[in-house]
Amino acid sequence: MAYTIIDRTKNGKRSSGNRQKFLKRVKGQVQERIKEAIASGSIDDLVNGKGKKINVPKKDLGQPTFGHGKGGKKEMVHPGNKEFVQGDRIARPPEGGGGGGNQGSKDGEGQDEFEFTLTQKEFLDIFFEDCELPDLENTTIAQSTVFENKRAGFSVDGSAAQLNIERTMRQSKGRRIGLLRKGKKKKLKELEVQEASLAIDIADLEAQGKAVPQDMIDKREELRSQIKVLRRKLRAIPFVDDTDLRYNRWEKVPVPTTQAVMFCIMDVSASMSQWHKEMAKRFFMLLYLFLNRSYERVDVVFIRHHTVASEVDEDTFFHDRETGGTVVSTALELTKEIIEERYPADEWNLYASQASDGDNWPDDTHLAMEILTRDLLPMLRYYAYIELVEQATRQSDLWPKYEGLAEQHKNFRMKKVFDAADIYPVFKDLFKKN
Repeated sequence: MAYTIIDRTKNGKRSSGNRQKFLKRVKGQVQERIKEAIASGSIDDLVNGKGKKINVPKKDLGQPTFGHGKGGKKEMVHPGNKEFVQGDRIARPPEGGGGGGNQGSKDGEGQDEFEFTLTQKEFLDIFFEDCELPDLENTTIAQSTVFENKRAGFSVDGSAAQLNIERTMRQSKGRRIGLLRKGKKKKLKELEVQEASLAIDIADLEAQGKAVPQDMIDKREELRSQIKVLRRKLRAIPFVDDTDLRYNRWEKVPVPTTQAVMFCIMDVSASMSQWHKEMAKRFFMLLYLFLNRSYERVDVVFIRHHTVASEVDEDTFFHDRETGGTVVSTALELTKEIIEERYPADEWNLYASQASDGDNWPDDTHLAMEILTRDLLPMLRYYAYIELVEQATRQSDLWPKYEGLAEQHKNFRMKKVFDAADIYPVFKDLFKKN
């Protein structure tokens, strides 16, 4: 049996569907390269909507192709050799760095790399695949009511786009059955039986050579006329009448909406070196991208603090160079005030994320712990703390105290970041799916 295979790809280029299949096939390799890209590079390009170049090994990247052999059945005699005998297995040749060229890899392990650009959406889809906000629940909305369209039966008028064909055909069938059952069809059958019986009687008289009475002829013509009228009336019943049309009816109903707010708290005091601030910005940029991509109803509140705390916009949060001493309680107190004023705990999913080098004014640590324990943690669904550690042997003021909180409260998580390569795994661990 002969088969004809047609390749409809244009110039060997991958369509959008083939591109997604390709990404799925090399997803593991792409994920590893994304980790390296985040650890070694900047994510400013992603924030600005640009793509990201990714290099993956060339292995398994080629598209399947069909080749045509010479065909036919041939018998050939090959000369013998001193190396192999019948039944020997030939080892697979080592992969060369040139992909089959004349010059291979010296150790047989070299391999070309394939470079392509991921769009921002593709990059973020893979990057945040296993992330979510913990314990996110549906809540009612205070500031604005969100509606969704809900089916509310059918109506006899509407646009063509809303026409419900199934319901319309059901109405049509019911109407036609009702009309037929009013007696027209039964009457037609009775008339047809009478006309057939009369036609037989007339045929018998004619066969016997007798004259057919005029009243019988008139009766048959009358029956035929009535049958003709009934048949015309039955055919006149429309298949679909205007009265059969039914349209889908929708109404807007208020629905509970999952809404959340994330408080991003960053220490900008003098003890935070440029390295500390750069690491904190990287973490919060990832968090900001994750929230904007994954959730429609998530507000982000940016809070910077040194000796005083202030709520700022996104640009100021990531780029302002303000500095000073360290008083953590000011940021926590401001977070509490904003929640009370704008984000009631019974209507919002509340989250907070704090980045610091761990330094704090000694007399302030006790107050900060009291605000967290008494006011914030009972309201918050999740509190994530990252401590930026430039020297592994350095002891901080906050870490020992926060460790006690983590043991007592399941919604408190903490991690240390030692270098840029830790940003990705720390973020993934803090916001991994349950």
